[in-house]
Amino acid sequence: MNKNTTIGFILIALLLVGYSWYVQPSEEQLAEMQRQDSIANVMKQRVEQEQKAAEAARKAQAAASAMGDTTAMFHAALSGVNRQIVLKNNKVELTLNTKGGVVRKAKILDFKDRNGASDVTLFDTKEQNLNFMLAGKEDNIITADLYFTPSNITDSTVTMTAQAANGGALVLNYTLGKDYLLKMSVQAKGLSGMFAPNYNEMDIEWTDLCRQQEKGFTFENRYATLTYKEKNGGTDYLSETSAEEDEKIEEKLDWVAFKNQFFSAVLISKDDFAANSLMTSVPQEKGSGYLKQYEAKLKTFFDPTGAKPTELEMFIGPNDFRLLQSVEEESTSGKELDLQKLVYLGWPLFRIINRWFTLYVFDWLTGLGFNMGVVLILITLLLKVITYPLVKKSYMSSAKMRVLRPKLEEATKQYDKPEDQMMKQQAMMAMYAKYGVSPLSGCLPVLIQMPIWIAMFNFVPNAIQLRGESFLWISDLSTYDPIIEWNRNIWLIGDHLSLTCILFCVANVLYSIMSMRQQRDQLVGQQAEQMKMMQWMMYLMPVMFFFIFNDYSAGLNFYYFISLFFSAAIMWVLRKTTNDEKLLAILEARYKENQKNPKKASGLAARLEEMQKQAQEIQRQREQMKRK
Repeated sequence: MNKNTTIGFILIALLLVGYSWYVQPSEEQLAEMQRQDSIANVMKQRVEQEQKAAEAARKAQAAASAMGDTTAMFHAALSGVNRQIVLKNNKVELTLNTKGGVVRKAKILDFKDRNGASDVTLFDTKEQNLNFMLAGKEDNIITADLYFTPSNITDSTVTMTAQAANGGALVLNYTLGKDYLLKMSVQAKGLSGMFAPNYNEMDIEWTDLCRQQEKGFTFENRYATLTYKEKNGGTDYLSETSAEEDEKIEEKLDWVAFKNQFFSAVLISKDDFAANSLMTSVPQEKGSGYLKQYEAKLKTFFDPTGAKPTELEMFIGPNDFRLLQSVEEESTSGKELDLQKLVYLGWPLFRIINRWFTLYVFDWLTGLGFNMGVVLILITLLLKVITYPLVKKSYMSSAKMRVLRPKLEEATKQYDKPEDQMMKQQAMMAMYAKYGVSPLSGCLPVLIQMPIWIAMFNFVPNAIQLRGESFLWISDLSTYDPIIEWNRNIWLIGDHLSLTCILFCVANVLYSIMSMRQQRDQLVGQQAEQMKMMQWMMYLMPVMFFFIFNDYSAGLNFYYFISLFFSAAIMWVLRKTTNDEKLLAILEARYKENQKNPKKASGLAARLEEMQKQAQEIQRQREQMKRK
């Protein structure tokens, strides 16, 4: 770069610096420019806020249109005071909120909760909601969004009114009966113009987070179900163990119940719930304090002219069989509600036993003022007395086989080979027939007792009369009685050991030993050897029962323990009072009589004999084919 070029660049730089200094604004000009920039920023922010507000309003309007907002017709009812109205009698206390106009809290009086409080709170505001939804031509009515004005308030009645802009109103009327039944109606007044001419149904959404009310979560959860009754049909329920969401019920329904083990909330429709209702039941985690999340999406009759109200009823109370029967008399629905089926009594055969025997005996004994533990003992004794003649007949049949065992062994000793077992069996049956003995009679004790055991298995856990009742060391017959508890959940065992379950299992082992000894005394040859293999299964059964019944109620385990104790006592007494020599002499006399007047086998014995002959013939033909 030469000297002239360098001088040129320096001059240009000096000119630029001098021009910049000359044209820079004064302090007054700088202040004015800052003021103008601030105004521009404020205007820009205001424009942005207005745009955001407009967008939010647009989205809110779109959401309102999609959800059926009530801003037009019920604008005034969208704000108000959330006031609580209490309806109460000596059985139940119901709290209604003016926001939504429905029952939001229910207390069942004089039933202690699991924490020792004097009343059971079935649900509270955050856990349960009932929402009525009406689809208008332009705006929808959603009661959960509305504030209602209460009037006609007494201990048993209240009228909830939501005023509309046209002077009409949506009115909810409530009347609490003498016990646990709440009658309610939904009626539109002066609103017919906002509905389509053919509109005649309203939607109902009912949700509930079902509280754990008893000490034993696992046991109570087995009996907590969303139950419903089909119109002109029976009752059914969603799975008590797995989640079912939006399960479609295709039939019309009379009622829907959110049920736990001993208490229920039931919604009843006088004009039926329409077909295709959607039901949801989702089990909750242990330790959450809740059993199930229930939801029912229903439709029922609605008259937009207001000439006829939509009539509903709610039963909120205990699952007491006799009480639930009486609700039908108090109800104005005019239906056979069969609410007593909320108390599950088992499959048809076992239900018959419980319905027509156990219930009446239970009512009679409890009416005499006995403690519930004593009632279970007396029921067991009564059942043993009733079944004693058949049990004795069965035992005597086994005793006859026992005293005949030496003669059977002598008569069949030539059939010791495995291939001769069919012939041996036939020879034994022939001997039994000659002495007038039926081997099948020994099965009667099991056949007699099993239906009763299963019937009681269904009855005891559902008997609310046992709830909170103590007996001996048992503080509550309706739940487990722990002798030791721990905080961790151990697989198959849980978090406790139940004393009545241990007693039941020990009694089962002892009774099994007695039964197997009696059977072993009457078996011949290889049958006795096979019995040794089966006895291990008999010992394993009580162990399996322990893992199953450790969570079950102390009342049920106590009943089984007492039942096995009396069965063992009866067996021991019969054994001690049976003279084997006299019995054998009677059989010998019968044998001689049958020789003089032989009788042809009949009935089941004849069929068994014929089957044995056919099997023997088949075996003979196979042996002939092998020889060829």
